[in-house]
Amino acid sequence: MSDQEHHIPDFWKEVVDAETIERCLTRISYEIVEKDRDLQKLALVGIRTGGEFIAQRIHQKIQEIENREVPFGVIDITLYRDDLSDSLEQPTLKGTDLPFSLSGHRIVLVDDVLYTGRTVRAALDAIIDFGRPALVELAVLADRGHRELPIRPDYVGKNLPTHKDDFVRVRLREGGYTDGIYLIQAHDAKKG
Repeated sequence: MSDQEHHIPDFWKEVVDAETIERCLTRISYEIVEKDRDLQKLALVGIRTGGEFIAQRIHQKIQEIENREVPFGVIDITLYRDDLSDSLEQPTLKGTDLPFSLSGHRIVLVDDVLYTGRTVRAALDAIIDFGRPALVELAVLADRGHRELPIRPDYVGKNLPTHKDDFVRVRLREGGYTDGIYLIQAHDAKKG
């Protein structure tokens, strides 16, 4: 571990290592390309903050595979969340950056972990405010189940069986970590 890397608490159980994450992202990238070989209207949109770095990596891999530019953007769903009224804190906006028109595009929405589906629902609301895509697909690095809304990913890196009270954390090199997906069991969450 370099001096730049952050420490992962000992009670976090690594369930997906860096090498597996890399393979998952490569596979997802090929699946996106293979689903529709006409990439003229393909665009990737990462959900801030969890999906932003995953989307950047998939974006880079697709451009390497196809040797062509693919539009890329990031969407901030903060104001679209359905739990804002439950919080006393003022939400922190990190901004949406969509330097292309969404209308008519095949949008692949990217997030790190799919859980209840509420984050994706908020992202869909945000996307519709920016245009009318021809198609919206969902790519996630990890699907941990326990959906509260009828949302299903089109591309999945890993399915992670979890208990509803467990926590799943993705840590990436872009955040100063070694890539990994960690499971924190509910009884251990109180430790940190």
